[in-house]
Amino acid sequence: QVQLVESGGGLVQAGDSLRLSCAASGGTFSTYPMGWFRQAPGGEREFVASITRSGDNTYTSESLMGRFTISRDNTKNMVYLQMNRLKPEDTALYYCTADPKGGQGIWYWPTVPYWGQGTRVTVSS
Repeated sequence: QVQLVESGGGLVQAGDSLRLSCAASGGTFSTYPMGWFRQAPGGEREFVASITRSGDNTYTSESLMGRFTISRDNTKNMVYLQMNRLKPEDTALYYCTADPKGGQGIWYWPTVPYWGQGTRVTVSS
């Protein structure tokens, strides 16, 4: 059973950058593909990015490509989401996830087994 704890959210202004962190415990971290999702107020959960076990391959939602980057450090059991040039529409609760069966590409939230509690990002205009 994997436990995931996100951190790094906060209130920022449009154009700013933030790096979200996710600490994993309770499993063999390097065996889990990892991902980030987000959920805006009143919206549905949206895939953000995924990364393979080794970190060699990543996939970012096309709408976020070029601004958001996922990475991981298997020596520290950490996964990160670097978010640049933030926009008000990036305001959401951001979730760290793990899926032993997660593949490269888009993940679909109903099939993802492990979720953190989320960290809130608010971008003011």
